[in-house]
Parts: sequence; structure tokens; C-alpha cells
Amino acid sequence: MKYSKQSGDGSRQYELVPTTQGPLYPPSEAMDQQGNFVVVGRINREGALGGSAEWGAALVAPSEAPSFGRHSPYTVVEELDLSDSERLREIVLHTLPLPLPANNYHMLFAPEQNPDAHSVTRPSVPFHLVRYPDERDIDGPKRLPPITLARWMAAKGNLTVRYSIDGGPAEFELVMSGLLPNSLYTVMTLKAWDLRPDNPTRPGPLGIPNVFVSSNDGFGYYKATLPDPFPQEGNRVINVIVLWMSEQRSYAGAIGHYGLGGDVHAQLKLQSNSFYDINSA
Repeated sequence: MKYSKQSGDGSRQYELVPTTQGPLYPPSEAMDQQGNFVVVGRINREGALGGSAEWGAALVAPSEAPSFGRHSPYTVVEELDLSDSERLREIVLHTLPLPLPANNYHMLFAPEQNPDAHSVTRPSVPFHLVRYPDERDIDGPKRLPPITLARWMAAKGNLTVRYSIDGGPAEFELVMSGLLPNSLYTVMTLKAWDLRPDNPTRPGPLGIPNVFVSSNDGFGYYKATLPDPFPQEGNRVINVIVLWMSEQRSYAGAIGHYGLGGDVHAQLKLQSNSFYDINSA
């Protein structure tokens, strides 16, 4: 994570890095052709679990997840070298099947819209072949070529946060490049209590609507204001995540129908949870 402070103006700048990971279970929000998790993010290993897990890249076999809030080592099938573009081009990204494998986060992401989300059964599908709900050929659905890990990792972005030193509203501005072209993206926040073991809160969008469509060249821009994202005591925003929407739709106040690789796929985020120095006591 990188940030710089412009003296006295209540502004921070952060780097968004490419990822395939939301929380640590399931290990990622993308699979390969063999049904392994394609993990670019924090890798749970012996002696380095949870918050101490180091950032890396690997293919990880599905296995039973520990109870929510606990961690166990991933079953690593292959370590990945992100500089090996030839190997990364061989890995075609897929959605996670439903119900989600290796999942211990049983949050309903769209409780009003989809209260039966956990009962849906669906196979893993290549990203580029996901069917858009209610699509018809006569409507001209836009399709991309197979989406490889090499193409996914081309994304990069910068986040500027502008806030008042007295608290209250803060503006978030994202400028991104290398995204999948002509695609629907959404932006979400992760808050401090979203992943706590007892009584977690539901992750939410960064603004409503929280959508943008990338350009033909993969450029993206988004800006939104939250009313009080950094209270001195309370449920603070600690990360911002850019999601590629495989079904090419958004869900208003929910981040997705199924989440976590079922229909939302994290592509950019802050490498470390941040913002602790903004308006903190």
C-alpha cells in the first residue's frame, strides 16, 4: 500500500493492485480449467495465517474451510510466478460453482432481492461464456475472448480520498486502466466489522449506483461520496474493491446476488487494509 499526504488538505492517494481475492475463504473469486482456485492475494500457509499471510500467487485446491474467523493452510497445487506471462496466458479464469466451495462466510449479499441465494446450484463457467440473465442473441450481447490470468493482471488503478479533518463526508475518486474492455464494473467498500467473527456487517457499495462501464481501451473512472466513512469510533471503511460483474448487472444496495466469485469478482483492491490514520482519535 502506498499513500502520500498533501499537507493540511485532507487528501490521501493510494495504489490499487490486481487481485483475484475477496476474503480468505473461499481462497479466491476465480477458478482455472481444472477447478483450482486461482489466488492472487494473501496465501494461508503454515506459520503465516490470516492477517499475517503474505501476498503471493498460487493455484489452490478446494478443501473444507475452517469455521468463520479461523484459518488453516491452503492446499497449494502450484506456485505462480506473475512475471511468467506465458504460464499466466494458459490459465483461463472461471466463475466459482454454486454453492460456493471452501466458503465459511454465509452472509446473504442481497437479502431483499435474493433471500434463497444459498440454495442455488450452478456449475463453474469460463468468465467469457457466462450467460447474461434474460439475454437474447437479437439484443447483441457483448462477448470477450477467453479471459486469462495474464489479461486479468494487466489492471491497475489509483484511488484519491478527500475528506474533512472534522469528519463527516469523504469523496473517493478512482482512475483505472488495463481493465477488461466494454464491461460492467462495480465498486464496493470493506468495513472494519464486515469480517468480524461475531455479528458481522454486510459489505456494501461505494455509493448507489456503484457502477461504471470500462472503455474499449480498458479505461475506467468512478467517483462517489460517502456520508461518514471514517467515524472515530464505529464501523470504518478499511478497503475499496473494484469488482468485475460476470453477469453484467448490478444490484443497487447489494454487491451481488451470490458474491465471492459466484457473480462478483475482485480485480483491484488495496493490498493492505487502510485509512486508519484518517480522522482517527
